[in-house]
Amino acid sequence: MGKTTIQNYLYLLAGFFMVLSIGEIQAQVVIGAPNLQFTQACANETFNTYTVNFVFSPESGIETSNQFIVEMSDPEGDFTNSEIVFTSIPGAINTSPASVDISLPITTAGEGYKIKIRSTFPEASSTSSESFSAYYKIQDSPFTINNLNATASFCPGGSYLLTIDNPGTGNNDSPLNYPSLTFNWFKEINPTTSVFITQSPTLSVSEEGKYFVETNYGTCTSNSFSNRVVVSEATSDEEVYATIESSSGNPFCAADGPTTLSTALGDGYQWYLDGTPISGATDQTFEASNSGAYSVIVNFGSCEATGNIELDTGAFTSSIDVPEVNMIEAGESLNVTVTTTAINPEYQWVLNSEVIPNATESTFNVTDFGNYSVIISQTNNCNTSTVLVFLVEEFIDPFPEVEHIPNLISPNGDGINDTWVIPAAYVSGSNTEVIIYSSQGKKVFNTNDYLNNWPEDDLNLSSVNQVFYYMIIPQDLEPKKGSITIVK
Repeated sequence: MGKTTIQNYLYLLAGFFMVLSIGEIQAQVVIGAPNLQFTQACANETFNTYTVNFVFSPESGIETSNQFIVEMSDPEGDFTNSEIVFTSIPGAINTSPASVDISLPITTAGEGYKIKIRSTFPEASSTSSESFSAYYKIQDSPFTINNLNATASFCPGGSYLLTIDNPGTGNNDSPLNYPSLTFNWFKEINPTTSVFITQSPTLSVSEEGKYFVETNYGTCTSNSFSNRVVVSEATSDEEVYATIESSSGNPFCAADGPTTLSTALGDGYQWYLDGTPISGATDQTFEASNSGAYSVIVNFGSCEATGNIELDTGAFTSSIDVPEVNMIEAGESLNVTVTTTAINPEYQWVLNSEVIPNATESTFNVTDFGNYSVIISQTNNCNTSTVLVFLVEEFIDPFPEVEHIPNLISPNGDGINDTWVIPAAYVSGSNTEVIIYSSQGKKVFNTNDYLNNWPEDDLNLSSVNQVFYYMIIPQDLEPKKGSITIVK
C-alpha cells in the first residue's frame, strides 16, 4: 500500500513538471531579425521617418501589456550603449508580421549602425539587422569659407590657412555652430572631379589649386558644402593675407575661458591688438580673452603676410532709464525700463534682496520704496549675466506749506516734527534771515537760506525741555520773534 502511494505521488509530480514545461514552451516568443525598408538613412529637419518590418511567433505568446522596443547600436554596430528609437503602446502590436516607423537621434553619424527588436512581456530579443549608414543632417545648407573671398595667396615656401566662417556674412548658417559635425576638405581637379585631402576643421594649403569643404555626412548626399577658393603662390610684389582662426568661434564666450587665435605656419610671428604689438606674442597661436581688433604679421622668409580679425567676447551692455536714487511720493509709481544688447535676454527684478514673483519682463512698475535690482541674463551659447541697482525712497517736501511758525519740535529721529519747519515765505529763496539763540542769548544758528533743517546736529540737551529763541527777518517786512521748545 505504501509503495503504491509513493508511485502515485511520483506520477503526479512528473505530470506537474510536464505541464509547467509545456507552459514555459508556450510562453516563449521568437522575434525575427528586423527587415529594413531602407538601404541608408539620411535624415534632416524635414524628414526623419524610416520603416522597419519584423515577425514574431507565436502571436498567442504576446501578453496584453507587451511593448515592442526598437534599439539602435552605435556607428560600429555595438549595442552596449544603444539608443531606443521606438517604443510601442502596450498591447498595440499583437499580430505578425508587424511594421513600425523609427526616427534617428540628431547625433546620428556613421556607416555601421544596426537595430534590434525586443519585447517586454515576455522578454525576448531578435538578432541584429544588416548594417546600414545613417546620418542626421543637422546642418544641411551651403556655407562660406575664407569670408566668401574667391581667391587667396601664400608666400613662396609658406602656406595659407582656409577656415570655415563663423558666423560669416549675411544669413550664413555656419556648421561650426554644431559641435558634433566633422568636415572633409577637397581639391577640385575639374568641374566634375575632386580629390579628398583631409578631415579637419581647417586646411593649411601650400599647393596651388581650387579648394572647398563639405560637412561629413558619409555616403549621404547633402547641401552642406562651401564656396570654392582658388589659392595661388604670390609673386614677390604681391600683397599676401594670412587667415586668423578663433578656436571658440567669433563671437566667443569669454566667461568660458580664452579663445586660441591661430594663423598659417610660417618662420616668425608678431601679434597686435588695436594696432599695438602684444609683448611676447610671437608664436603661431595667441590666447585672447578680450574683445578687440587683433592682427598678425607672419614672416615666410620670402615675404610677409598680414591677418586681421575683429574679435567679440560675447559680452553685452545694459542700462536702465532711471538714476541710482529716485524719489516718489506715497501712492505714486515709477516705470523702469531695461535696455540691453544681450542675446535672448531674461530678466528678474528684486526688491530688498527678495525676488519679485512674476517680475520677468524688461519693464517694471515700481510702487514700493526700497533697494531694487534687476538681473539681466544672456541665454545664447554664452550664458552670462549682469546686475543693475537703483534706490526708490519716499519724497518728503522740504518746504511744505505751514500756516504758523511752530514753537515746539521733537528731534528724536522718528520722522515726525524732527526739524523746525516754518512757512514757505521765510525759507530758501525768500532772502529772509533766520537767527536762533540759546536760552543764554548765544547765537547758535544764522542763515539767509533756511532749508527747514534746524537742528542738524545733536543738541546734547541737558534737561527734558530746553528753550531757544528765534528772530525771522524778512526782506522789507517786520521781523518775527518767538521761542522754540525742544522736547527731548
